[in-house]
Amino acid sequence: MNATMTGMSEADRRRELGGFLRARREALSPAAAGLHGGGARRRTPGLRREEVAQLGGLSVTWYTWIEQGRRDVSVSAAALDRLAGALRLDRAGRAYLFELAGRRDPEAGAAEDAAVPEAVLAAVAAIACPAYLLDRRWTARAWNAAAARLFTGWLDGAADRNLLRFLFLAPGARGLIVDWEGRARRVAAEFHAACGPHLDDPALRALVGELRRRSGDFARFWDAYGVLGREGGMRSFRHPEQGLLHYEQVTFEPAGRPDLTLTMLIGPGTGPG
Repeated sequence: MNATMTGMSEADRRRELGGFLRARREALSPAAAGLHGGGARRRTPGLRREEVAQLGGLSVTWYTWIEQGRRDVSVSAAALDRLAGALRLDRAGRAYLFELAGRRDPEAGAAEDAAVPEAVLAAVAAIACPAYLLDRRWTARAWNAAAARLFTGWLDGAADRNLLRFLFLAPGARGLIVDWEGRARRVAAEFHAACGPHLDDPALRALVGELRRRSGDFARFWDAYGVLGREGGMRSFRHPEQGLLHYEQVTFEPAGRPDLTLTMLIGPGTGPG
């Protein structure tokens, strides 16, 4: 859940949802919503409740209760999908609507599999320190030359770009990563937390199943149900050519792409000049 909503009560969220829908309804003109011939005389410039209900395939009473924040009203993901379309919500508005309602957006998977924007790819390539971009299955979608030099066996030409397959299945990972078991246990717990909302994704479930079959360590860590949020901190590597390396890890989320995570490893000589 969005950090701005974690402290909200259910009543607060229902009121926020109702207020958001009402504001969007009042801001949308009939013409913009595809309604014509609705009459020129209106008390408000936006849509009426009955018009939104009609466009969203809901009863007027039901939609009115949603706007009023009624406690006994539950909105399905399918109904939210229709409301998002009726109100012409953009990606941010749609995400906010589903977040307030506590539902998973059925279109989220398609958006998350979209191509990485060219500007994001260029930004990753321009970063001086090792940097890579992971999708929600923790497969690298972009990385720079410094990351390819550091992660031998993963980003330096290997066929498989998935971080978990590298960490648990590649022979060289245990030698490269200092305190491999501690880091692997932590990564498994972070992945467990990150993929919780997406366990209905067949590809993600197949990845977890494959790793459990092929790695006893992953199965052991996964079945322990450790759940941890991603955090920064020191990361150390024993590189076959560069020797012992220490970095401070930081992560970011590109704007508008919550499915992507940018990781940077800050080391000596990579700060501002």
